Amino acid sequence: MLRYLGVEIRRTFRDRRFVFFTMAVPVVFYLLWANVFGKADGTVGGTGLNTRTYLMVSMASYGALGAALTTTGSRLAAERQSGWLRQLQITPLRPWAVITVKIIASMCLALPSVIVVGLAAVLTQHVHLSPAEWGGMIALMWLGTLPFAALGTLVGSLVGPDAAQPVTLICYFGLSILGGLWMPVQTLPATLRHVAHWLPSNRFAGLGWSVVGGHVPPASDGLVLAGWAIVLGALAIGAYRRATVRG
Repeated sequence: MLRYLGVEIRRTFRDRRFVFFTMAVPVVFYLLWANVFGKADGTVGGTGLNTRTYLMVSMASYGALGAALTTTGSRLAAERQSGWLRQLQITPLRPWAVITVKIIASMCLALPSVIVVGLAAVLTQHVHLSPAEWGGMIALMWLGTLPFAALGTLVGSLVGPDAAQPVTLICYFGLSILGGLWMPVQTLPATLRHVAHWLPSNRFAGLGWSVVGGHVPPASDGLVLAGWAIVLGALAIGAYRRATVRG
């Protein structure tokens, strides 16, 4: 399993164009919004954070979510079509092990997105956090990508390569917008605010907002993310089993 994990991580980072866009796009968005709104006085959404710091967490979340989700969805669907999954069936790897490896590999690509946006915030917007806050934000946001990586594997196991990319993008943008990564949740209509409260994207960003604000994240954030990860992971394993049986 560890050897297969190494292979998956190398395959993931070998696609330099994909790696570049998963890290460059959130940085560009951060620099854009920080320069447009970063001079505004006051705090954002009752978080106690200034605009530059709030946007740093939002765009780091956006980049990490996208990296974890899109890495697995389209790639897994293409592997089903190419016959790579049939090759894996003759190895000792169980379906749960294959899904676990793919999830961890996609999470490894999500981590640089968080770090690069953080560096951009420090170098261009002079965001200052303590070492403990930086370490806590990066660690918790890396762990928080788990449900999105599981969702990507679920999509890749359910649909073909032609449909995987649009379905993944719909999930990506839907979770980003409704989760409050592009705009504070408080600006959404009341019904959507209630929906956002239960979305993993909102709770994911909430981890970062809490830590950089000097607070311990509420247990509810972790519980909601864990619930999504368990459900999506179980569905992904089941979908993968059916996909390999059909293959």
